[in-house]
Amino acid sequence: MSRVEDFEELRPLLFSIAYRILGSVSEAEDAVQETWLRFDAATAQPVSAKAYLSAAVTRISIDVLRSARMRRETYVGPWFPEPLLRDPYQDPVRAAELADSVSMAALLLLERLSPLERAVFVLREVFAFGFDDIAAAVGRSEAACRQLVVRARRHMAAGRPRFAADRQERQELATRFFEALTDGDVGALRALLAADVQLVGDGGGKAPQLANAVVGADNVARVLAAFFPLLQRIDATCAPQEVNGQPGAVVRDRDGRVLHAMTLDVLDGQVQAVRVVINPDKLGHLGPVADAWAVTRELKAVRRQRD
Repeated sequence: MSRVEDFEELRPLLFSIAYRILGSVSEAEDAVQETWLRFDAATAQPVSAKAYLSAAVTRISIDVLRSARMRRETYVGPWFPEPLLRDPYQDPVRAAELADSVSMAALLLLERLSPLERAVFVLREVFAFGFDDIAAAVGRSEAACRQLVVRARRHMAAGRPRFAADRQERQELATRFFEALTDGDVGALRALLAADVQLVGDGGGKAPQLANAVVGADNVARVLAAFFPLLQRIDATCAPQEVNGQPGAVVRDRDGRVLHAMTLDVLDGQVQAVRVVINPDKLGHLGPVADAWAVTRELKAVRRQRD
């Protein structure tokens, strides 16, 4: 195959590696493009295109993450990854691991790791790379990479929930959740929420959002049941779909522009967290983005009329 064919065949894998390291669709796409430029400019043909390209995208992503972490330290409010509707890399044998590794919860746990730990963990635990290839990719010995994986596993295990949810169970609960949300049914919502559930929004200071996380089943149910029926009155739509491999939805205004994306953490038969990405800078890859401030003003006017 030609270099272009090699690259295009491996592009889904390269993006998926970069996204898990960076938590950003736009930065992952840039990393993949830079990888192509390096591959195209290489004077010698690599023995293994997969090994060369995977190493290149990993090194680029590590460099980008190091600078991104400094920006995230001054980020306004909670920081969430950019929502991903579809992971381009598919492997039926590892489908469950791939879906879990791209979830909001998993990506937020990965934020606890150093860039090097994160890259090594992703290559080994998610994509099952051998330690020889990992060592070549990150410029460390195989022994050092094994130690990095051990440390990363320890950090990840400390933050993981005790019970995992069956995929079908998650989907069935999510269906009931969005039906109750659409109906504004406080009682039905409350029954689906964990006692200590959290509702958290990421607006980055660029969109209206809650000042603090809303905590507790009763509080979260009341906020959601009050807000979503108002959206319907201004002809906004809530389309349930997988977001980051988990139950979620994309909310759009009457003109089809994206207002926000939301994901549900479903564990032990209950919704443990509702995460909402509102920052317009993180939504552009989903389509035209709505003016959230204008929508908020319209919602306030509708509320005044109702009251």
